[in-house]
Amino acid sequence: MEVAMLGSGSAGNATLLRGGGVTLLVDAGLSCRQMEARLATLGVSPAEVDGILLTHEHTDHTSGLRVFCKKWPTRVFCNSQTASALPADIPRGCFHLFETGSRFALGGLMVRAFPVPHDAMDPVGFRIEEDGVAFGFLTDLGHANRLVLEAMRGIQGLLIEMNYDEELLQQDTKRPWSVKQRIASRHGHLSNAEAARALASLDAPELETLILCHLSRDCNSPRLATEAAHQVKSSRTILCATQWGGTPAVSVG
Repeated sequence: MEVAMLGSGSAGNATLLRGGGVTLLVDAGLSCRQMEARLATLGVSPAEVDGILLTHEHTDHTSGLRVFCKKWPTRVFCNSQTASALPADIPRGCFHLFETGSRFALGGLMVRAFPVPHDAMDPVGFRIEEDGVAFGFLTDLGHANRLVLEAMRGIQGLLIEMNYDEELLQQDTKRPWSVKQRIASRHGHLSNAEAARALASLDAPELETLILCHLSRDCNSPRLATEAAHQVKSSRTILCATQWGGTPAVSVG
């Protein structure tokens, strides 16, 4: 498998994954134009995209979906509650629904969708496997519970949210207290420290590729997030995606 994040942050998230004879996007929160441009830098045409996997309905993960699907017809895989929460002008014929907790095949890939604690309708993470190699997606969650850790057992690669530095969030003057509480809640987002605790708890001795994502522009930095990850994981590759740029394609396994 090859994975590359097109961009990540509160203004939009999208990830490219290629393997098992298929090309997928996980989430489509960038504009169609941005996704086209960033795919081009990776040598990928939008026409090659075989499907889009959605973690949840929030606009920073879905705002480019309507235009992309009208311009480049493709399948959209999500659960029924996520589909029902999306705007009605997204072509309904493109939806392929899965049950949260289920496994399904896409080409030579096996996809497992598992629930995560986040304040959305029915948010999920993904475990995607090919020939014994597994990559995990944990993009929006307030904490890594036992089910999440079990779903990530034995993975070789992981995309994990590191949304905020706890001290910077508390010092931030732009966000009201209620918003800070929501972000830091157990159904909000992972802090650097909480993400590091999750990484330290993973039963994944072969984890060699880490992509850090969903960094707050005001309350985090690539340096702080990367330092937190390095404290608990000596993975061969640790990359950090930002809103302004993604990551190069990396092979997993």
